[in-house]
Amino acid sequence: MFWIIQSAISQGILWGIMALGVYITFRVLNFADLTVDGSFALGGALSAVLIRSGVHPLLAVLIAMIGGLAAGFCTGFLNTKLRIPGLLASILTQIALYSINLRIMGSPNLSLLRIDTLFTSLADIGFPERWVTMALALVFTAAVIALMYWFFGTEIGSAIRATGNNPMMIRALGVHTDTTTILGLVFGNGLVALSGGLIAQQQGYGDIGMGTGAIVIGLAAIIIGEVLFPQTNFMLRLTGVIVGAVVYRIVIALVLKMGLRSTDMKLFTAILVALALYLPTLRGHARQFSLRRRNGHA
Repeated sequence: MFWIIQSAISQGILWGIMALGVYITFRVLNFADLTVDGSFALGGALSAVLIRSGVHPLLAVLIAMIGGLAAGFCTGFLNTKLRIPGLLASILTQIALYSINLRIMGSPNLSLLRIDTLFTSLADIGFPERWVTMALALVFTAAVIALMYWFFGTEIGSAIRATGNNPMMIRALGVHTDTTTILGLVFGNGLVALSGGLIAQQQGYGDIGMGTGAIVIGLAAIIIGEVLFPQTNFMLRLTGVIVGAVVYRIVIALVLKMGLRSTDMKLFTAILVALALYLPTLRGHARQFSLRRRNGHA
């Protein structure tokens, strides 16, 4: 059981990087971005193809991230320059990425068996194999959180946050919200693709369907994190997203251990996210009920 939990934690931290990308678009930018499913698979596809071509695994992951940046730019361009509604713009990019990912890989699935990755390279130099995934996941996640904390404290990062909170006000201050929207989408999808590239290397293959449902998993991580870390500062919110992803993976691992079919996981995830999204409303009802009772007694 210990190793099942340990594996779930490692996976949760890796998926948490993807959830941080979703956090940027969904919470910071207030943009319903469905590009995520496509950009996650794009990261995995680029990472797998480049490694098989002899590119260093770390460079492959960084190039995969650049692919995600480009995907986010496409969605932002469609939304801000062609004036296509955000949700539809992201769906169009996601659909296009399916064909692009197939074109990149040349087949629906690419195996990385007996090919050096970041994870096998670390194991080859003597690092305990069972802890390789967690070690690399922690390093990359710490770097991403530090970068996000610094970036969103800068002038342009603050402008992106303000664009999500009150676009009319930030426009009145002379900020071009089209630019900040594109930057937010670029940054968010870059992190999603980075996560996809790492996960492809960790699981030993890239797959055209690996991004299916990624947006829902990201939302689950964000909501769980907000439930566990309510009304906290920005650093704790970012940490909460990672913790939410870890909790989600642990719940999934335990549910599978109890006998739930893997084919039912999408349904279980949808129900879990729906319940998590309902929690704030439930809290509001409970508060109102408590106030009414107190006023009635008074």
